[in-house]
Amino acid sequence: MAPMGIRLSPLGVAVFCLLGLGVLYHLYSGFLAGRFALFVLGAAGGDPEGAAGAAAGGGPGRGLEGSGLVDLRELLAASVAAAVQGGAEVKRVREGNVLHETAKGKTREGAEEKMTSGDLLSNRKMYYLLKAAFPGVQINTEEHVNADDQEVISWDRTIPEEIKRQIQPNFVQADSVTVWIDPLDATQEYTENLRQYVTTMVCVAVNGEPIIGVIHKPFSGYTAWAMVHGGSNIKARSSYNEQTPTIIVSRSHEGTVRQVALQTFGNKTVIIKAGGAGYKVLSLLDVPEANQEKADVYIHVTYIKKWDICAGNAVLKALGGHMTTLAGEEISYTGADGNEGGLIASINMNHKALIEKLPVLDKTSQN
Repeated sequence: MAPMGIRLSPLGVAVFCLLGLGVLYHLYSGFLAGRFALFVLGAAGGDPEGAAGAAAGGGPGRGLEGSGLVDLRELLAASVAAAVQGGAEVKRVREGNVLHETAKGKTREGAEEKMTSGDLLSNRKMYYLLKAAFPGVQINTEEHVNADDQEVISWDRTIPEEIKRQIQPNFVQADSVTVWIDPLDATQEYTENLRQYVTTMVCVAVNGEPIIGVIHKPFSGYTAWAMVHGGSNIKARSSYNEQTPTIIVSRSHEGTVRQVALQTFGNKTVIIKAGGAGYKVLSLLDVPEANQEKADVYIHVTYIKKWDICAGNAVLKALGGHMTTLAGEEISYTGADGNEGGLIASINMNHKALIEKLPVLDKTSQN
């Protein structure tokens, strides 16, 4: 008599194996998702535990915020949206000629610092858009924010194709991020109706290092953006004059830079006086606008606020350029909101050699 047993057909064996694989997949899918998130975050330099949480239950946007993470690509897109929306307020107020101009006080150099309804309305749009989209990040802005104002400016989290094409998602810890907003750069020129100098700017710093810069010109609609180790929609010019550079300086905070620059580079050196730090940074780059002046070096010798310069610093850094103090030190975008050491900015030039040519400026930077 033949031994009793169970004979499985090849089809039965296949079905049994598939069922087993299904059980294994169900058990380990959460584990594998967590390990994948750890891998992604490790590449971005973030926190493994936060990444595992995001992979297990989070998605883009608020899901990542709940896990202590933000996506720098999303933050770039939101920064562009904020700068454009703020710029629309700046333009609307100026064209309506209802500036409600007031004085905020005196600068260290004794110049009157002005504020308009354009500053305030732009600030409100930009701040609340970014705060609603990324509640876990620190936002430093030039104008006062009313703590009782609970308005939420919505952002649809759309990533423009130009950004999506160049930049991959990049997650960092929210508490490592500081956003600097300048809702209206060149307010003095704004009141004088010198529209070409006016910009709105957003900068994202990670652990004090400028990573994302957005500079928007409200009256032309031009927007420059860049991310360090990511991509940009702007580039450097093809050539610069390093021997007798054209130097751009502030209209209202010129200090002694004109005299020192002429002494250093010779009497043939061209000095451009212009308003707005954003405008001055764009003068170093390839901007397709007829009313954008072109310079080789940007120098400022007096105290300057970090929301004025952070976006330009990030843009230059992303393109291989430099913005440092006059002593050649990197500027940290944490802590106090002001930079005491003046600045010198250049691109596709020997930045160290420029600093060595201008030793006198360091002595005048505190005047």
